[in-house]
Amino acid sequence: MTSSRKLKILICLLYYLPHRTGMQLYIQRIAEALVKRGHDVTVLCVRHRPELPKHEMINGVKVIRLWSPPIPISRGMIMPAYPFALFKQMRQHDVVSVHTPMLETALIGLIARLLGRNVIITHHGDLLLPKGVMNRFIQGTMFILYRLLAMQSPRLIAYTQDYADHSYYLRPFLHKTMVIHPPITMPLPNPEAVQKLRAEWSHEGGPIIGYAGRFVQEKRPDLLIQSLDVINQKYPNARIVFAGEYDIPYENTWQLYQHIVQKYRDQLIFLGLHKDMQFMADFFGACDVLALTSDSECFALVQVEAMLSGTPVVMTDTPGGRVPVMKTGMGALAPVGDAQKIGETIVKVLDNRANFIRSRAEIETVFSFDETVAQYETVFEEFARK
Repeated sequence: MTSSRKLKILICLLYYLPHRTGMQLYIQRIAEALVKRGHDVTVLCVRHRPELPKHEMINGVKVIRLWSPPIPISRGMIMPAYPFALFKQMRQHDVVSVHTPMLETALIGLIARLLGRNVIITHHGDLLLPKGVMNRFIQGTMFILYRLLAMQSPRLIAYTQDYADHSYYLRPFLHKTMVIHPPITMPLPNPEAVQKLRAEWSHEGGPIIGYAGRFVQEKRPDLLIQSLDVINQKYPNARIVFAGEYDIPYENTWQLYQHIVQKYRDQLIFLGLHKDMQFMADFFGACDVLALTSDSECFALVQVEAMLSGTPVVMTDTPGGRVPVMKTGMGALAPVGDAQKIGETIVKVLDNRANFIRSRAEIETVFSFDETVAQYETVFEEFARK
């Protein structure tokens, strides 16, 4: 049901299009769906590349990019122009949507209090950085700033209750945390494209194991690669196909794991980042199984995207990350941090693949895009300026 009131919604985040991550896809889908429901949506973000326009309309969403220039810090950026732009935009909007982790959370809370605006927080995962004194300082500071906003926010949104119960960000605020599943849409795989990709990637008919995501330490791609020791005993012609960025500027994971990559080089394919969702549907459709081996995972939208494309999933048993497999039965869970067990679980799914397949309609029933958007609309309407 569409809201009877037209809202002016301000979305605050760091990166927006053309930046491409699961978090960005999440925000883009919600923003564009709310526009289709008749609301005015503005995104305030960083101009992370100098050639990008300062102002742009993308599928009905007004995008304002700030450039002062921004100052890089770890995965994020400090935006010197942000306080002035935020004050101006917040005055013109009825409710504010913030996506954490984000450095400017305390500032957003302060200006919202001054202007009498409510801020709805959507939490996309606790900040977990690699070891190091500077990273510990950044992680601690970010959490303090987040808490200042969370204490005044009337509602926090979590992907799943499972993740909220285990999140050091969300646990102190469970009394005002609500669960809204991520907005997930996926085109149908193209059968001809799927067969072409399988012919290109499969070695002598061996299985294709997919991985979709960044090649970063917390996602532990090294464990998936090492699991080939087990997989090769049953499927010596297996190949792992990685879709996503692998040489990440803010991490040295690609360099750190080069000895593992080179050891198994003949069984690994690295595609890089693909932004076309039809290609991703075909990628998932070409894989026999999608394997995600993270040490921590808020949810991983690619799990449901793979399921919608007809591909079962092996996921490590992490809070939040295990939910899609548990709710659908379309896959299996493996212990965190155990390459041996991960390999055994992948083999189990490959051996009994038909037992893990669910229809697209079943997956869409569990993770309904329309229901997700409607829930967001209801929350924004409840806490918008009257």
